[in-house]
Amino acid sequence: MPVLDDMQNLTIRLSKKTIQKARVLAAERSTSISGFVTSQIEELAGADDAYERAMRRAFARMEEGFHLGGVHKLNRDALHER
Repeated sequence: MPVLDDMQNLTIRLSKKTIQKARVLAAERSTSISGFVTSQIEELAGADDAYERAMRRAFARMEEGFHLGGVHKLNRDALHER
């Protein structure tokens, strides 16, 4: 969780039904609605960062290619000889 000095306020509008559900969920976790919403957004942002890192690693591995164990015994000219 970021240092309190680095935090900013955010105002959102929610339906009464959603706010009531958020109160219950926050109470079940022994936190405030603000703390609950903060943790959920931070979790989503962290998951998105992890997804982006995994995607970059996967693309880098595809660029490198994979050696599947085969050995080429013929050159290109021999393969295309008619």
